[in-house]
Amino acid sequence: MYYFEPLTAFLDSLSAHYGIPACDMIVYKDGEEVYRHLAGFSDAEGRKPASADDLYRLYSVTKIATCTAALRLVEEKKLGLDDPVSRYLPAYGHLTVRQEDGSIAPAKNEMKVRHLFTMSGGLDYDMHRGSVDRLLEQKGQDAGTIEICEAFADGPLDFEPGTHFQYSLCHDVLGAVVEAASGMRFGEYLKTVIFDPLGMKDTSFRISDEQLERVSEMRQCDEKTWEPHPAGKGDPFRITPEYESGGGGLTGSAGDYILLGEALANRGRAQNGYQLLKSETVDLMRTPQLDPVRHLDMMRSFPYMAGYNYGMGVRTFTDNEGSTAAKGHFGWDGAGGFLMYADPDNHMTFVFAEAVLGSTPSALIVHNKLRDLVYLCLRGDISVMNKVLNG
Repeated sequence: MYYFEPLTAFLDSLSAHYGIPACDMIVYKDGEEVYRHLAGFSDAEGRKPASADDLYRLYSVTKIATCTAALRLVEEKKLGLDDPVSRYLPAYGHLTVRQEDGSIAPAKNEMKVRHLFTMSGGLDYDMHRGSVDRLLEQKGQDAGTIEICEAFADGPLDFEPGTHFQYSLCHDVLGAVVEAASGMRFGEYLKTVIFDPLGMKDTSFRISDEQLERVSEMRQCDEKTWEPHPAGKGDPFRITPEYESGGGGLTGSAGDYILLGEALANRGRAQNGYQLLKSETVDLMRTPQLDPVRHLDMMRSFPYMAGYNYGMGVRTFTDNEGSTAAKGHFGWDGAGGFLMYADPDNHMTFVFAEAVLGSTPSALIVHNKLRDLVYLCLRGDISVMNKVLNG
């Protein structure tokens, strides 16, 4: 038996102390669900208690599925980490780079597929640049994933590919590469190799009217007061109905996404025996990829990620000084606060679902406390729990 009371108390405190109106948290250990707790209300009026059926805009947690799909293609030798991106998206064969003096020059380095995984491509996060607007003028709402991602290449990169880390549209472009390399629509490939085999029935780029009713209403956090304000149920990553954002476009439930986490925590094998990835591929996913320069870039962008490096599209824990969490766990979070970690060494995974945009407390406080509490509760280490809760 595990001792989860402190975790439950912390989850129940999130609304009052951190402005998180609703949440859902699930923990799996050794292939079994050992904990689930829901708290708060999923509607702006506070009348609809959070439910296991609630759906969430996953935002950047989408990236875990995207990188899993791309690594599957690497296993199948349909995609190479050192392949030039231009092999799949020809527009990336003529890149330019903005120089320190403001001038623009042809890129000296080829952008490779591994640069997309590691956020080292030189791209930014501008989804509505002039080239995209021009494409939409020509194609309208029929513009698809590959066309839009190729439009991202029209304009100077911020640096030479491979030289720095910058959180960007790299994983959107990686999704387009998956589409080109697989010969299938990106979302259909995810459905075929991940969602359907794992039993993830509610995870998709496109949701029905019935599913939209189940989406937990997004709030926008006031950075000064931490008060959440209603922000609707829209999807800002949906540039067109045909666009499938590998960096942030999925909608799903906590109960769905934990199935992906469990497969990764079980070294690529799902509960039903389906082999999603090879064990060595899961280890590659969580192997640090950043040199000191790019790691410093990452820490400047994400100062709350102390102890982490960056693997193949996920943060990976390398230094647990000051934390009760185990080295080697990996995962990512999203702009709305959705979080997933997987730990193959301890065969543990957890998902935390919320729907608050711009929540500084989530990034700086809540997520790390949840992480540390999960490990403590699984160990039954009561003596340290109060330090984590009160720290």
